[in-house]
Amino acid sequence: MTSPHPRFQNPQSNSPLQQFQLLRSSFNLSNHSMMESTKETAAPEGPILCVNNCGFFGSVATMNMCSKCHREMILKQENAKLATSSIDDIINGGGSGSDVGKDVAAADVINAATQTATPVELNVFPLQACSDGSSSSEVPEVKVGPKRCSTCRKRVGLTGFNCKCGNLFCSAHRYSDKHECPFDYRGAGRDAIAKANPVVKAEKLDKI
Repeated sequence: MTSPHPRFQNPQSNSPLQQFQLLRSSFNLSNHSMMESTKETAAPEGPILCVNNCGFFGSVATMNMCSKCHREMILKQENAKLATSSIDDIINGGGSGSDVGKDVAAADVINAATQTATPVELNVFPLQACSDGSSSSEVPEVKVGPKRCSTCRKRVGLTGFNCKCGNLFCSAHRYSDKHECPFDYRGAGRDAIAKANPVVKAEKLDKI
């Protein structure tokens, strides 16, 4: 009988270490092939348009929406949450419900005060009586003559000057030394200075 060929050996004769190395190499090869296949099949992602068709580009982080549409959606959700929470507070008798109760109580107090208030009687006089009274006591009209200077009796019209003594004068007699004005200018000046500068006196201290 011929001996078996030396290249063909029994697989059971391999050691456990060699079997582990073979399994490890085959596993690495399979992982490498899978990664290459995924790289080949994965196509490069292009720009994504916003789902609301606003014309801007979106992203996966903002749920395929642009930043503006995503912000508006978040605001709507927050407003809806606030509305539901306020409705729950009113139903459960929270703070807002107590405020409504206070407003209703205040309105009841105001209505009670207006109902208990005593009515005020107004005396209404007829218009005819008033007109008769005014016609019976008519004031005589005072006729105003031409304006003249109190010193030279010259007509001044609208160009006259009123003095502090109460008289009207022309341009030649408007000064106090020209018409012997009785008004006390010095006294008036002293009074004005005294009013503008009041005297301040300190309180007296009690002796110990």
